[in-house]
Amino acid sequence: MGDISIIQALLVFVVAFIMGIDQFSFLESLYQPIVTCPIIGAILGNFELGIVVGGAYQLIQIGGAQPPNAILGGIMATIFAVSLDMEATADGVGAAMGLAIPFAVFGQYAVTLTFTFMSGMMAKADKYAEEADVKGIRNINFLEMAVLGCLFGVLAV
Repeated sequence: MGDISIIQALLVFVVAFIMGIDQFSFLESLYQPIVTCPIIGAILGNFELGIVVGGAYQLIQIGGAQPPNAILGGIMATIFAVSLDMEATADGVGAAMGLAIPFAVFGQYAVTLTFTFMSGMMAKADKYAEEADVKGIRNINFLEMAVLGCLFGVLAV
């Protein structure tokens, strides 16, 4: 099993943090596995395997009422594939994706937890809107992004 350095773990945290925010707040395209997995693969030293895992994980994002979380599932599938020296074959990639499914479920829980927490802040946001307090509304948005990004970063690491 390949060791992951502290620098690599911090970079994985940063990528998961940014992608967690991107899923709802930025372009809503960077977080896709076809983008995220090669980045994680490059951080861990196997860009090629990251591309293969990203392509495979992207395919399971099609359809379904609630597909597995693309961010944590893709990141963890790539981490498992690279750190366990899995081959870029259907068996190796399939095994990595299977190992990553619990993390994809945790990703859905992180989103639900964040939205539940932030629903309590909407009365405050309404008050800021009535007062035309742009800074207050901005700060609520930053809080939501920080909470979601940190949850994704911690779960990935």
